[in-house]
Amino acid sequence: MTQRGAATSPAADTSLSILVVDDETIVRESLGAWLREDGHTVTITESGRQALRLAAEQTFDLALIDIKMPKMDGLELQQRLGEANPDLTVVIMTAYASVDTAVRALKAGAYDYLVKPFDPDELSHLIRRAAEFRSLSDENARLRESLDVARPGSPIVGRSAAMQRVLDLIEDVAQTDATVLVRGESGTGKELVAEAVHAASPRRYNPLVVVHCGALAEGILESELFGHEKGAFTGASYHHKGKFEQADGGTIFLDEIGEISAKVQVELLRVLEEKSITRVGGKQPIPTDFRVVAATNRDLQALVAEGSFREDLFYRLNVVPIVIPPLRERLEDIPVLAEHFLERVCNKMSRRGLSFGPEALEALKQHDWPGNARELLNAVERAVVFCKTSELQPADFPHYVFDGTSAPASRPRTLKGMERTHIAEVLNETDWNVSRAAAVLEIDRGTLYAKIRKYELERPAPHGS
Repeated sequence: MTQRGAATSPAADTSLSILVVDDETIVRESLGAWLREDGHTVTITESGRQALRLAAEQTFDLALIDIKMPKMDGLELQQRLGEANPDLTVVIMTAYASVDTAVRALKAGAYDYLVKPFDPDELSHLIRRAAEFRSLSDENARLRESLDVARPGSPIVGRSAAMQRVLDLIEDVAQTDATVLVRGESGTGKELVAEAVHAASPRRYNPLVVVHCGALAEGILESELFGHEKGAFTGASYHHKGKFEQADGGTIFLDEIGEISAKVQVELLRVLEEKSITRVGGKQPIPTDFRVVAATNRDLQALVAEGSFREDLFYRLNVVPIVIPPLRERLEDIPVLAEHFLERVCNKMSRRGLSFGPEALEALKQHDWPGNARELLNAVERAVVFCKTSELQPADFPHYVFDGTSAPASRPRTLKGMERTHIAEVLNETDWNVSRAAAVLEIDRGTLYAKIRKYELERPAPHGS
């Protein structure tokens, strides 16, 4: 057994009642000592039959079960403990030679597995993750009744015929497990469509896991999507569950799918076909039950034609296409969206009693919104910040909104050019505070840094320098 060193992980935030089942005395006693040191209540036993007796007398949060034991092995014990306590979290302990058996345990519902000999810090890390998993599961259980009584409405706002067609498509596809490909310009609300599909589906009680594919380098994206085993690469101190495993029973949203490399495309195609993943550095496939919603602002068919996107992957993703029209093609949605964003921003900023002045609202309807709904939200947020009266006036909004009936003639018309200009404007408005700019753009800082590099944006020199 590995000795516990000075770099021991801190005690778990949540104390668990843990049952340890192993026929080796030194293993169970060492595990018991380590877990008690982390603040848990631990019961140890040497056989499956004794474990069942103990489980009949008290309720455990988690069980650590050795897979190789005489008379009753770990798989049988896992099944019988699960029948007695469906909420029990099970972690299987195994030797390297029996990893395939541990994978069978995962298929039967085990949370994870540990390979002997154990690293005490890895054990603490796994138990903390298991505690977080239990906490989230308990929270989901508490929310289910209220969700059934009061289902939230769609997060998508719009009364145009085009948006009604999008809502109808969402309603139709939500009850199936069909893969959905959401297409639309930046800022049209593709993630909101993924949220709406998930929220209306039978998977709504399980996770919606979001992956921004364009923000991650190839190696990091592989680890994020598929997970990795301990020692798979430098810095892989623990084995890590990837996003597909985390989405088990739920939905995984793959944003910016057109940005993934050829290597990741091949691996993703295999996962979609086989419904199982193999962690980086691992050998055993792990089955997962997920539903995929992907999104892109790029023309994937054009990428297929030029050879940078796999045709077979495109057809796997494009089972049910949902196209979100740009805001300039549904002008009747601008007033309702603007009012929705105003209420949302006022709640966030604790501002009450604000409304649109008639001139401001009319001018909003004349602007062509190349940044779509996200640009409108940013404009409303800026206006609320600068408004000194009870009505938003044209002067409160970004100057380009009211320079004319549409964007200035010099404003770029390509999607890439519009995105570059919009990001630069937000960065300048926030004085290049990347955290604030990322919040306004509703992306994470990593994505924003990637965009800054992609578009070679530079902070303007101070006046007089």
